[in-house]
Amino acid sequence: MTAPLTPPHHQPSNDPWQKSEAGAAPQPPNPPHAGPADAPGASRAATGEQDDRAGRSSEVVRAAVVVLALTVLGVALGLLWLWLAPRVPLISTDKAVFLKDSEGEEAIGADGTFVLLALAFGAVAAALVFWFDRRGGIPLVVALALGGLLGSLVAWGTGVWLGPTDDVVERAREVGQGVPFDAPLKLGAKGALLAWPMAALLVHLGLTALFGPRDPEPEWPAPYGEPYPGPGAGADERDGTQG
Repeated sequence: MTAPLTPPHHQPSNDPWQKSEAGAAPQPPNPPHAGPADAPGASRAATGEQDDRAGRSSEVVRAAVVVLALTVLGVALGLLWLWLAPRVPLISTDKAVFLKDSEGEEAIGADGTFVLLALAFGAVAAALVFWFDRRGGIPLVVALALGGLLGSLVAWGTGVWLGPTDDVVERAREVGQGVPFDAPLKLGAKGALLAWPMAALLVHLGLTALFGPRDPEPEWPAPYGEPYPGPGAGADERDGTQG
């Protein structure tokens, strides 16, 4: 009589799909854990940073274009100021050069003409900038102020350079004694240089407040959960659901 043979010990299999127990479903292998670089949040954050950098770069480029355009536009302001500003007549004698009309207001009129033209240029420039870019932004506002100031300086220099000569004595010798001639074009009140940037900022601010894009209002959650709709609202909702 022989003893029953004991079955050999089964070696564990490396197959992950092998059943662990009789009747149990096969277990798939565990997927590898995603590293920090493969996480979807990291890719979205990197994409957001790239978009922010591209947006800031485009804002800086638009602001530089605005500054350059307003500076060049100052030449037009200087030409208009030279054309529209009243002239200050002078007359010379054998001793000195005097104002022909000592009570005239032509000098004040030159400053007033510059201020009015600068205000108009600032308002038009702000309207055009808002028309082409309604999103605005700090770089664009700074560009309006800086470009307006540079444009005013260019206009002042253009009017003085192209206007009557500032060598009054030489001009008096050329025309002779007793012959009136125009005084140099001057800007007495240097504060007039701020008229263009101030007008541009105020007009752009007003247009942005009236017609600019609005940010969506945040939805604040109720402090104690959803409010009770009331019996009437529940009946209406039931009627609508049945219908």
